[in-house]
Amino acid sequence: MSKRRLCILGGCGGIGRSLVAGALARGYDVTIMDLKAALAKHPAPPSTHSIEIDGADEASVARAFATVSSRWGALDGFVNAAGFLIEKHSLAETSTNEFDVTIEGNLRTTFLACKAAMALLEKGDAPSLVNIASGLGAYIRPQYGPYAAAKAAMIALTKTLALEHAPRVRANAVGPGPVDTAFLRGGTGRSDENGALTIDVDAFGALIPLKRIAVPDDVLGPVMFLLGEDSRYMTGQTLWVNGGAYMP
Repeated sequence: MSKRRLCILGGCGGIGRSLVAGALARGYDVTIMDLKAALAKHPAPPSTHSIEIDGADEASVARAFATVSSRWGALDGFVNAAGFLIEKHSLAETSTNEFDVTIEGNLRTTFLACKAAMALLEKGDAPSLVNIASGLGAYIRPQYGPYAAAKAAMIALTKTLALEHAPRVRANAVGPGPVDTAFLRGGTGRSDENGALTIDVDAFGALIPLKRIAVPDDVLGPVMFLLGEDSRYMTGQTLWVNGGAYMP
């Protein structure tokens, strides 16, 4: 039986690296897409294929997926784990440039990547797409306005993809709460990963029913579930992974 072909956008980030390792352990053939700086900082495992990409640039996305098409011809799974948060500000203190960059890097990237991935997923075997959104896309908190708006729109795009590509391709999302990764310090490939944390991890964890914030492997299981056969009757859904902090 041939290996399932999986592409992970943002595969060098904290969650992305967990997904790559988990997918390889489950027998997937994996292609990693990420920024040049992220690939340099966290090189892809030898058993994978890596592609440099700027997810907000249409030409870069087209080149990256053309490479995947040349290599495999189709995809069985695609995970969008790309995203970043610049700084926390009230909307009144958010510059237009910061708003535009946040929307572009999170929402435009999702649109371009999912559009390109769907063309290959349509040719795959029991194909599934998973967008990693955020609890902030539904559980709104102050000072996260542009990021929350982008993630809420990502969930809406995921639902649209689910309807437009059913029954051939399933599309779902995972909405994690805070995850202890470089994301909390500016993002892999976009910072030195040694900056100040954007939240007080201990204080935040104390407020969560499970008494801690997430680690990357907490997100792995839900994503792999949505990629696999056990979720075959699920599409257009969002799995909230937050230790009980948000219960819609």
